[in-house]
Amino acid sequence: MKNLYFIAIEGVIGVGKTSLARLLSEHLSARLVQETFEENPFLEDFYRDPEHYAFQTQLFFLLSRYRQQIDLKQIDLFHNLLISDYMFAKDRLFAHLNLNEKEIILYNLVAKLLEKEIPRPDLVIFLQASTDRLMSNIKKRGRVYEREITREYIDSLNQIYNEFFFRYKDSPLLIVNTNEIDFVGNQDDLEELISVIRQPISGTKYYNPSQRK
Repeated sequence: MKNLYFIAIEGVIGVGKTSLARLLSEHLSARLVQETFEENPFLEDFYRDPEHYAFQTQLFFLLSRYRQQIDLKQIDLFHNLLISDYMFAKDRLFAHLNLNEKEIILYNLVAKLLEKEIPRPDLVIFLQASTDRLMSNIKKRGRVYEREITREYIDSLNQIYNEFFFRYKDSPLLIVNTNEIDFVGNQDDLEELISVIRQPISGTKYYNPSQRK
């Protein structure tokens, strides 16, 4: 864990970002930073009517994430490690999926101004999962505002995430296939994943639990 001060966990809705961030923060004595998505007053309306509520939803997320990320730059005297359940760059992925051409132009003008001040993670953990697994997880957790999410939307988002991280080079990257792992319910799975995270990572590293044996 030497020279590792900021870990960001990413992945599509329902993949387990927040669950893993919480577990890692406990095991690594790190400060946990969670995305406050439930504070977005447009989110439920967006899932019901994306065309009319996409821009308001996205702009609220952009500004909220910016404010929170700027707070990360403050010195924390009690923790040497920060773990976040999102990275700021994710906002552009959602924006380009959800906004129309004119909205994207305005969004990009604002985003480019804000991105200059955002701290860069020392390690990004990208949790991958099949669309079927994601839909199952979303249904299982039963959040009211997620009831209107369609499989088509999650599948499109899944493709965008995979394409983004296939090209991602801004920081060391650990890609984890979560289809065959249960880091919440299986202590052995969690400990093995933590052991992988503890190892020095440069460039892109793949962790596929289905190939362990």
